[in-house]
Amino acid sequence: MSGIEGKAIAITGASSGIGEATALLLAERGARLVLGARRPERLEALVGRIEKAGGEAVWARTDVTRREDLSGLVQLARDQYGKLDVLVSNAGVGLISPLDELRVEDWEEMIDVNLKGVLYGIAAALPVFREQGYGHFVNTLSTAGLRIVPLQSVYAGTKNAVRTIAEALRQEAGDSLRVTSVSPGAVRTDFTERMDPAMKDQVDKLMEIALPPDAVARAIAFAIEQPDGVDVGDVVVRPTAQG
Repeated sequence: MSGIEGKAIAITGASSGIGEATALLLAERGARLVLGARRPERLEALVGRIEKAGGEAVWARTDVTRREDLSGLVQLARDQYGKLDVLVSNAGVGLISPLDELRVEDWEEMIDVNLKGVLYGIAAALPVFREQGYGHFVNTLSTAGLRIVPLQSVYAGTKNAVRTIAEALRQEAGDSLRVTSVSPGAVRTDFTERMDPAMKDQVDKLMEIALPPDAVARAIAFAIEQPDGVDVGDVVVRPTAQG
């Protein structure tokens, strides 16, 4: 029996990139999935692929900036599967720019999605985990929070805020809950789609050495499949060529 088989796992940001790759891998290993993202047509197509391969999944349009959407995603897991074993908070945006450009709206969006979105997930899932007596939070962070560089200050700040919250949650959680932070380096996703063209050109060069999303999915699966009592706290996954 896999340590993943039969687990009810909710994933935000599941319609593409790391979230999509994680959903496909966990479904292949027998997880029962609840997938959330803002693009319903992509979620519906992803669930179709999973079901065609013999897996089990449901979806709900989920905007992590709306607390009620996270509550609904968690409730869907309970309604569909009678429990929630794991919440993978993967939704994120990286609108990098120099601070001098004063893109305050971009800063606010990163705070709303990358930070408050994770907090809303905790608020939705923590009472359920306490009631069940078990549960696992997995948060997708970034190596941008480990190596601070220009242009990524607010993005890195949101990721490091979640890193701090996750460590405090781990300490508060006791011996029945698990908390994992996964920090990917460069990954081939649609991360750069909404960046300023000049910034996008710089980041696209990094994409030449980037990992496929399934490399990060395997790291997430590794943390989830550990036996009870084993908490994988922090995982860093990056290309060997990344500085």
